[in-house]
Amino acid sequence: MIARAGADIVLLDNMTPELVSEAVSLLSENGLRDNIIIEVSGGITEENLAAYAALPIDRISMGALTHSVTNTDFSLDIIKEG
Repeated sequence: MIARAGADIVLLDNMTPELVSEAVSLLSENGLRDNIIIEVSGGITEENLAAYAALPIDRISMGALTHSVTNTDFSLDIIKEG
């Protein structure tokens, strides 16, 4: 197990909230939860964010914040007077 090897952070990637919960439970049962930071990533959207936020994890990485955003085109024109 990575946590036993001395990892500071464990990334749980592309896992459902249910699987994340199971993984956290396993870490707790083995006395490893308090020694590591748990981060989740992959497939997290605005729609399912609350389900992940309710879990006993430390960090959530959400790529949808950058790769799925709709951009707005705007400009600033500076006109020299005189």
